[in-house]
Amino acid sequence: MTTQLILLGTAGGPAPKRTRSAPAQAIVVNGATYVIDCGNGVARQLVHAGIKLDSLRAVGITHHHSDHNADYGNLYLLAWAANLERRVPAFGPPPLAEMTRHFLAMNRFDIDTRVGDEGLRPLDQLLDPHEIAADGVVFEDENVRITAARVDHPPIVDAFAYRVDTADRSIVISGDTAPCENLVRLAEGADVLVHEVMYVPAVDEMVRQFNGTTLRGHLLASHTSVDRVGALAKEAGVRTLVLSHFVPTDADIPDDVWREHAAAGFDGEVVVGQDLLSL
Repeated sequence: MTTQLILLGTAGGPAPKRTRSAPAQAIVVNGATYVIDCGNGVARQLVHAGIKLDSLRAVGITHHHSDHNADYGNLYLLAWAANLERRVPAFGPPPLAEMTRHFLAMNRFDIDTRVGDEGLRPLDQLLDPHEIAADGVVFEDENVRITAARVDHPPIVDAFAYRVDTADRSIVISGDTAPCENLVRLAEGADVLVHEVMYVPAVDEMVRQFNGTTLRGHLLASHTSVDRVGALAKEAGVRTLVLSHFVPTDADIPDDVWREHAAAGFDGEVVVGQDLLSL
């Protein structure tokens, strides 16, 4: 068995970006696909990666910021139109179940039309949300065991990182977080840590275009500087550190800058993530 990690989207923040797609990762094991986060365009990115939508087995949401959940329901709707016929669990913080009900209600006309006109199985029977509010195993099947750990992403309390263990690899997805010891514990000894990063000098320039005081305060309190991420990876003892969720995204920061800052204090491999990169 070979476990494949595909970075579907590596941008940070809700607005569409010029150079990168919204946050999402796919982990493919034995032809089955497990998606963590569903930023805008996740279904199209799966298709671009050569992954069949009906191979979907589970979907995880790290937290309810729109860059991470905007296409949660749409992923199911579009996979359903591409021959998905099995029930697919979703897991994430509250209010995932309520969001699911509202999504199905919003799309009721299309769903009912396609069930009657095209003979599709009702989408309600395929979408299976499970809310999580504590650390621990949140999903397990014959291919993967997925464990959640709460991370620090104020003002959101229910924000989680996920560790995906398979027979041949262990992959941790940080979600959005400030430097966090609970994440370090989750990632202990992992083969791959996909961690969000922020380049503070470019943030200072970016926030001048917005409400600088409010936005800058949020970013510094709830995200991780690229200068600190290497030390966190070393503390966890991971083999490969993959940078993703770049903030700011469209600042034209060279890959070498991201890599050099992240490598400080870390002896393993540093990968500057790109959309559709397979690891």
